[in-house]
Amino acid sequence: MTYNFDKIIDRTGSGDLKHEVLEERYGRSDLLPLWVADMDFETPAFITESLRQRLNHSLFGYTVVPAELWETIIQWIKDHHQWTIRKEWLTYIPGIVKGIGMAVNVFTKEDEKVIIQPPVYHPFRLTPKGNGREVVYNPLKLREDGSYDMDFEQLAEVTDEKCRLLILSNPHNPAGICWSAETLRRLAHFCYERNIIVISDEIHSDMALFGYRHTPFARVSEEAAQCSITFGAPSKTFNIAGIVSSYAIVPNDSIRRKFYTWLEANELNDPPLFSPLATIAAYQQGEEWRQQMLRYVEDNIRYVEDYCRTRIPLIKPVRPEASFLVWLDCRALELSHDELIDRFVNQAHLALNDGAMFGPGGEGFMRMNVGTPRSILHEALERLYHTLGI
Repeated sequence: MTYNFDKIIDRTGSGDLKHEVLEERYGRSDLLPLWVADMDFETPAFITESLRQRLNHSLFGYTVVPAELWETIIQWIKDHHQWTIRKEWLTYIPGIVKGIGMAVNVFTKEDEKVIIQPPVYHPFRLTPKGNGREVVYNPLKLREDGSYDMDFEQLAEVTDEKCRLLILSNPHNPAGICWSAETLRRLAHFCYERNIIVISDEIHSDMALFGYRHTPFARVSEEAAQCSITFGAPSKTFNIAGIVSSYAIVPNDSIRRKFYTWLEANELNDPPLFSPLATIAAYQQGEEWRQQMLRYVEDNIRYVEDYCRTRIPLIKPVRPEASFLVWLDCRALELSHDELIDRFVNQAHLALNDGAMFGPGGEGFMRMNVGTPRSILHEALERLYHTLGI
């Protein structure tokens, strides 16, 4: 079957975040939204049909978690990431950011610290801070091509005995890096020796692009397996963020017992009715759709690269190795933060995520969501070109 990713979906009346909060967050509603990380592609029909079949049974009482859910997740991860996990390592969590908040509360005291590696997904900073924990910055090192490396020397300098967690973005958001096994092993060794738990957010793991491959953190070494909590979900890949379908994987017995006992005591490990159905449908029937979607996203990235090279050369897209998010290097425009936002929002009428929100190292960048029909992407780039007047 050939899927149509050029189809324009009218989201009016659906209550979607991408459009409904523009006035609140950007000060105006007449913007083309390419910011929040869900795609403008229609959720595949095999997922919708699975939910529809269940809706035909019009009684929505308490339900059990189908055993098929865990079997399906285990098989998907083995097939796609060559990581063999056990059923007892798995549990449902009600969202990855929520999972981070839960782990912060379970594994750290109020006077203890959480390490993050900016520029990085901003809830990594906001969630620990909102829970009263100190956030320690281990900024990534910017390379000449606009991508990043981990700075292990600086990590050793800022880490002390109060550092209990490190939150890893793997693949990295916003730069789209598929971290190498060597880098992950080095990070695992560092954290294992210091009794630091690594929370590895791997929500973009199924969206590796251009021949790159995702490496699960916990798979790279026994040390990594014994000091980690991995979070995953089908939500980014299959565009079902509104159906919360996240899960945790914890190989270490003591970490798992402490975390999962807390989740169970608070009844946070029971998925709502439709989450297992959507996950099973996505992972059992979604491979062809996923492959076609990734090829379309790759072509969108090439389109952005070609457009910027020929018409907006002062903006340099950093090619992502995973996900549908493109990190735009706008530093050559030599604009202040406020000037850059004004050009995009008030002049080009575009809603992107500004790089500064991702922390140190994000200044002068913008994050663009290219998980959208090409006609919308073209319109966005045309607006940018005519605004910048380059």
